[in-house]
Amino acid sequence: MSKRQPSARKPRIVVIGGGTGLSVMLRGLKRKPLDITAIVTVADDGGSSGILREELQIPPPGDIRNVLTALADKEPLMAEVLKYRFQNGTGLAGHSLGNLILAAMTDITGDFVTGITELSRILAVRGRVLPAANQSIVLKAEMEDGSTVVGESAIPKSGLAIRRVYLEPPDVKALPEAVEALREADAILIGPGSLYTSIIPNLLVPELAEAIVESNAAKLFVCNVMTQPGETDNYSVSDHLAAVHAHIGHHLFDYVIVNDGEIPPQVENLYAEQGAKAVHLDLEEVTRRGYKVIADKLVLFRTYLRHDAEKLSEHIYQLVDNWMLRKG
Repeated sequence: MSKRQPSARKPRIVVIGGGTGLSVMLRGLKRKPLDITAIVTVADDGGSSGILREELQIPPPGDIRNVLTALADKEPLMAEVLKYRFQNGTGLAGHSLGNLILAAMTDITGDFVTGITELSRILAVRGRVLPAANQSIVLKAEMEDGSTVVGESAIPKSGLAIRRVYLEPPDVKALPEAVEALREADAILIGPGSLYTSIIPNLLVPELAEAIVESNAAKLFVCNVMTQPGETDNYSVSDHLAAVHAHIGHHLFDYVIVNDGEIPPQVENLYAEQGAKAVHLDLEEVTRRGYKVIADKLVLFRTYLRHDAEKLSEHIYQLVDNWMLRKG
């Protein structure tokens, strides 16, 4: 990739999603000269997040905690502290300490968003972290057999193919700061993450979708490396894009970033045991639909297969910087 002189100011990039994939990518992006805002899903209803959501009537803190940790300057020890999960104790077992801290900050400040802002300051977070809405959202799915599954955590476990997902309430109000960030963005980046339970729920918040559609920013989709059992079984890259289009009704993205690196057979076999396989890059179909494709070897394998955060963030930074230079 050719070297270009960087833009006069930091590009403003808004990253939308949830789950582990988003956090991995942000660890790479925070090292670039970018003004980052992360908009995070609030549909999680499982585990510690689900319990706190139900008992304290706050948005689920889990994905927010992961993103704060990824963008914090206090890694790695603080990361270990925030993700520490209690193994024992009545009422404590299973809870993440970071989730409890976020719940406490919400109570102290009187507001979930203010609590995030204050914790961000304590952790010296590089950028802003915003929930998609300042309230919990119930995610529902209509399955191929016409049945309905309720709850983000239940949808992938249903054993049925997903026809569509939708929000309850459908007219949930977006966080105004999130809408403003999208309107001011030079680039909007969506993914990676669980397609139906982490990515699309953000895009179903009407004001967020409207702001993305109307934006003149560069719009990028980072496709997952592997399919996800119960969500994207046998999906190709174009299937991921088609699912977004079907839910939003718009051709959202200018660029699609995909992995075309070979995955070692032993790793493929490991994932096959869990019902997952590499997402097929059907390049001809993706380009026929009008997307520009950036393909590279973008994976690392340690305990799990993950995006190579450094290489991925370099592609994103160069693309966004070039976009801004062309805009003048």
